[in-house]
Amino acid sequence: MSFAEITKTLDESNAELVVLLCHHNADPDAICSAYAFASLLKHLRPKCEVEIGAAQGISRLSKHLLKYLPIEVKTQSNIEKADAIVLLDTNTIQQLNNLAEKVKNSKAPIMVIDHHAAHPETERSAKICITNEEASSTCEIVYNFFKEMGIKADESEAKALFLGIAFDTRHFVLANSSTLKTIAELIDVGVNAHEALSLLSLPMDFSERVARLKACRRAKLFKIGEWIIAFSHVSAYQASAARAIIDSGAHVAVVAGQKNENIEISLRCTREFNEKAGIHLGKDIAKPLGENLKGMGGGHSTAAGVNGLGDIETGLKRCLRLFKEKLSNQ
Repeated sequence: MSFAEITKTLDESNAELVVLLCHHNADPDAICSAYAFASLLKHLRPKCEVEIGAAQGISRLSKHLLKYLPIEVKTQSNIEKADAIVLLDTNTIQQLNNLAEKVKNSKAPIMVIDHHAAHPETERSAKICITNEEASSTCEIVYNFFKEMGIKADESEAKALFLGIAFDTRHFVLANSSTLKTIAELIDVGVNAHEALSLLSLPMDFSERVARLKACRRAKLFKIGEWIIAFSHVSAYQASAARAIIDSGAHVAVVAGQKNENIEISLRCTREFNEKAGIHLGKDIAKPLGENLKGMGGGHSTAAGVNGLGDIETGLKRCLRLFKEKLSNQ
């Protein structure tokens, strides 16, 4: 599918208000892709009102970027009044947390734009689902919409797209040739790469440092074949803690957190594990784990997340079982 399908749906709905929604604790790729997508819509439909919202707020780094980009994120999204709803960098409605029920109850067409593996439930509920796992980020997909429509991004739009791509590729470590061509084109528009990249560096706050150290101290290690898989738990910063465990030497890190009856699990692995073991964290582990926990899971080949019901011990035991089953089939 292409951007033309999106404009066709907006025309059929006579859309006057389009609400763009990002996942909870929205990262720079989510926020920047939403901003660029909103700008593109305004280029093509000047009379259309476009709002950006994020479930339960945006990340600390995203808040920092708002100081340098003209992005407005609504604290209260007008989902009930929306003529169309677009989910960006969000492949399951459950990732919208407190907004999920409003979206499910809305009669407005739902469109999804994401670079994660599409979730079956999302495909059933969405009128349009544009996903591309080959893309480095949702920002890269949105940039291709600009090219498809023959519209040149202005400096602010280009800067936002650059930042979203840089964030999701870990400063281009995970970029492929297509991504690097996109980056070169954005720089040609006027993006100062050195200046923009400096905006993605924030000093780690005290609580995140503590969470990382606690996760490493609590980690339980399992050796399955040639792979070291670490399981741990902290009350916050699970994704950051998982990255810290990978940096410490594990091939796979699984870090869980408990919030009332809900469990959140972040999974990370090395590129070596993904390629040699042939395990896609989003499809092979997070998706079935989310279903088992009566929630949802998904993500990339080397980074994924799960939200569900239950306790930490049960969630991590089930996750370990999945890894053992997948690796025993290799």
